[in-house]
Amino acid sequence: MDYRDVITIDPARRGGKPCIRGLRITVYDILEYLAAGMSEDEIVADFPDLNKDDIRASLAFAADRERKISASKPAA
Repeated sequence: MDYRDVITIDPARRGGKPCIRGLRITVYDILEYLAAGMSEDEIVADFPDLNKDDIRASLAFAADRERKISASKPAA
């Protein structure tokens, strides 16, 4: 799965933050839930518009973004 098929960025929605399929749920929301200890099943149960692929796309987006940030830093 390519996260770009799931993650949308629209300046008119949530201030341009990356969202799940145009919903008002952001990648950052998903990451915060996971960091707080929620499981994929718990997140999907609390947010029926989401599915496990949405959560995995959020993780892939975050990993890609981190990779790009790390690659753009000058070597020490």
